[in-house]
Amino acid sequence: MSFSMSGKPRGLVLRISFAACCAAIPLVVCLASSPAYALSEIKREELPPTVTPPADDMSPPGSTVPMPNPVGTPPPSSQPTAPAESEPDSPADGGVTRPRVDPDTPVPEVIYDLGKLPEPVRRMHDLIVEACKGGDIEKLRPLIGTGDNTTQLSLTDIDGDAVAFLKGLSGDPDGQEILAILEEVLDAGYVHLDAGTPQELYVWPYFFALPLDKLDAKQRVELFKIVTAGDFDDMKQFGAYIFYRVGITPSGQWSFFVAGD
Repeated sequence: MSFSMSGKPRGLVLRISFAACCAAIPLVVCLASSPAYALSEIKREELPPTVTPPADDMSPPGSTVPMPNPVGTPPPSSQPTAPAESEPDSPADGGVTRPRVDPDTPVPEVIYDLGKLPEPVRRMHDLIVEACKGGDIEKLRPLIGTGDNTTQLSLTDIDGDAVAFLKGLSGDPDGQEILAILEEVLDAGYVHLDAGTPQELYVWPYFFALPLDKLDAKQRVELFKIVTAGDFDDMKQFGAYIFYRVGITPSGQWSFFVAGD
């Protein structure tokens, strides 16, 4: 069935179109009158929270207000944390005057021949022995020296005169007992330690560097010239020879004459 565009059906179509337009107007007006941010709020609620600023944020640096830390969180320190200080390493042997007994190293050679000593060491050795044989403890004064080159006579600091200190160690008022001990020590065999290093030393008696449980019968006899059997038992419990010992540097300086641990 065909209709003429000039007939009633055409008017009907126009009225339907007009009615549809009239119905759409209130919807458009309603959307236009709604707040402009409603749609953006709906989308924002659907998104997970984020702290990343948008890429097109053109806020000048420093304009953002920092958020406070959660309750109970300490504020970050503005001072750098200093690294923990490590304890200084102590020498494995406890110092040049301490016994040098190390079970993990070979036993040093025991030397009796004074002719193998460097000339400065041999000269100092002979001067000390000569002073001891003379019986006058004052003869040791120039050999002990002064200042930084003073011979160490104790494991701790001493007060007053060095020769007077030695007399105080002796069982007699003139210091002759301590002279006898010093001579006996220097008559024993010796060891050459730390060769080629700043700690190089020639030390009497050789028991200073030998494990006492490894001494043979001959060496124990030599030890008993210096200490008693009771002293020897005490030293075995300690683990090293701790009676008087003498150290002389390769340059001929009398480094120490001490006893104890």
